[in-house]
Amino acid sequence: MQITRTTDYGVRVMTHLAMQPMGTRMTVAELAKAGDASVAFTGKILQRLVGARLVVSHRGYEGGFELGRPSDKISLLEIVTALEGPLCLNECMPGGPGCGRSTWCGAHDVWRRAQEALAAVLGAETLERLASTATRKRAQLNIAGDPVAATASA
Repeated sequence: MQITRTTDYGVRVMTHLAMQPMGTRMTVAELAKAGDASVAFTGKILQRLVGARLVVSHRGYEGGFELGRPSDKISLLEIVTALEGPLCLNECMPGGPGCGRSTWCGAHDVWRRAQEALAAVLGAETLERLASTATRKRAQLNIAGDPVAATASA
């Protein structure tokens, strides 16, 4: 089981936005560079995040993208759900198509507990905490500017 590239890059984009002062607008190109992704792929991710109201899009000369609300009010679960859809570890879980075996299946309760635990962990983790951790780690590694370029040259 693995998260998709879309979610991985989406979390990168959201974390980068959260590392900026509230209200800072960034272009797709800036966010693509920060997330180490193509502009086209980043644009598609941003469309989903805007649709989920996690990000706000502004048109025009002073346009760009900014967080839809403060980073301490956005959970990792919200980001994952916006990009992946509802958590669903198996077809018998809520959000899945259903399974006729769920009432007597030996694994059903395990899948349910695992899904609930994952939702709890992702729901408790805020975007603010992700940004704070990234900022602290970059400072410890003495990384300024483009973290991808700095890491590659180390």
